[in-house]
Amino acid sequence: MAELTEAQQQARAFWSAGDYPKAMYLIAAIGPIAVDRAGVSADDVVLDVACGSGNATIPAAKAGAKVTGLDITPELIEAGRANAAEAGVEIDWVEGDAQDLPFDDASFDVVLSVFGCMFAPDHAKTAAELARVLRPGGRLVVAAWRPEGNFGRMFATIASHMPPPPEGFQPPPLWGSEEHVRGLFEGTGLELDLEPTAVEFTAESPEAYLEEIERDLPPLVMAKRGLGPDGKWDALRADLLRLYQEMNESDSAFAAPQEYLLIKGRKAG
Repeated sequence: MAELTEAQQQARAFWSAGDYPKAMYLIAAIGPIAVDRAGVSADDVVLDVACGSGNATIPAAKAGAKVTGLDITPELIEAGRANAAEAGVEIDWVEGDAQDLPFDDASFDVVLSVFGCMFAPDHAKTAAELARVLRPGGRLVVAAWRPEGNFGRMFATIASHMPPPPEGFQPPPLWGSEEHVRGLFEGTGLELDLEPTAVEFTAESPEAYLEEIERDLPPLVMAKRGLGPDGKWDALRADLLRLYQEMNESDSAFAAPQEYLLIKGRKAG
């Protein structure tokens, strides 16, 4: 990558906090779902945007496709390389920004992003980039947390304890709003099919789940770092625990649906 902007440096620091590759087991089933919905085959050239440690990248390569995984965080790419080696697949790993993809127009048959591109600050620019690198007839599948869902509620809870965001900030879970997404892709040449769905998160208890994600999940790790020195972390942690207890559907452990939107698209041509 070229010299990083301040926003790109912040994104790298954010996603290298905690242990996101370890936390990704919670969404392990969704990468293969995205690959399946996109109909990935050995004939396809595939890009996984904000790929993390390879949740969708590796299943796409296992399907025989020629796959590129792009992420802004070197630590996640290194984890992806290790996972790909263990899986016995070859992937081209690229450091890059979802808002400024370093690829020519119409380079890919399939573009995927599983809870990745939704975190790029400029939603419209990111959507335009996803569409730009797709070939005519190409397929798009993006998974994004829904704002009204349980994971979206977690983000809202965190935000309620943090300093106000900069003017014009768009919360990442807006990518899970059907109206917002249709607006993002208007004029890009993509015909959308939106599929609301959910994945179940499980743990021994709500308390155990919170202990796990406050250790590993970057948004919580960064919130704890920011609020801890001023003694404000305990209040957020208590609110999160109440949220997890409220969403829990198990009498003896922790089991809660986490609602997300599968954004499926095909480019005209």
